[in-house]
Amino acid sequence: MYWQDSNDKKEQFVVPDEIVDLSFKVQCRQLPLDHAYDLSRAIQEELPWMADEPRAGIHLIHGAESGNGWIRPQDPNALLTLSRRTRFMLRLPKQKVNAATQLAGKRIRVGSHELVLSQPQEKLLSSHTTIFARYIATDYLTDEQAFLNQVAGWLGNEGIQARKMISGRAHVLRMPEKDLATRSLMIASLDIKDSIHLQQHGLGAGRKVGCGLFLPHKGIDAVGQSQEK
Repeated sequence: MYWQDSNDKKEQFVVPDEIVDLSFKVQCRQLPLDHAYDLSRAIQEELPWMADEPRAGIHLIHGAESGNGWIRPQDPNALLTLSRRTRFMLRLPKQKVNAATQLAGKRIRVGSHELVLSQPQEKLLSSHTTIFARYIATDYLTDEQAFLNQVAGWLGNEGIQARKMISGRAHVLRMPEKDLATRSLMIASLDIKDSIHLQQHGLGAGRKVGCGLFLPHKGIDAVGQSQEK
């Protein structure tokens, strides 16, 4: 765990719209917990241009069992029960939004399951300075400190100082050729511009299978205090 307090005040910042999230309601009762590959393949069959768009990402779908996404069932054969509030999101360059809306109303096969997507809503990225990613692809599945050191190196290459970071659970995404080792990650006390940069560009590999995609989080201080006791 990295933990360095900062008294920097948040600057006023207008969130840019070069990269946005496109959010769809989902009609589907259940999906496999490990649906990364099947979902990615299904979406890219409908939107073949995504393969050549490095800024595009496919968020995985999370059900009620996932809470805020930080804790997730560990059995790869488990099924996620989805509710009417379940959302599916694509992270896209602004100019690709219209092309992606063609997914609305489509019946999309994800493995042996079928989902139908609604007309989407466009969402700006967040100005929150605490963000988390459910999956960061890593070489260090079982060594948390080595993972955090790897992340700190990546951030340093982007000119971003890591003040506070916490790694969550390790998770393996099953792929046809080679499974993808991942860990969840929360980063806090970022400058707003750095937060936006990470949301726009992601971190590490695997954006098309849900990796490296950051979302806003309410805060990290309580987590850090509990771990220090």
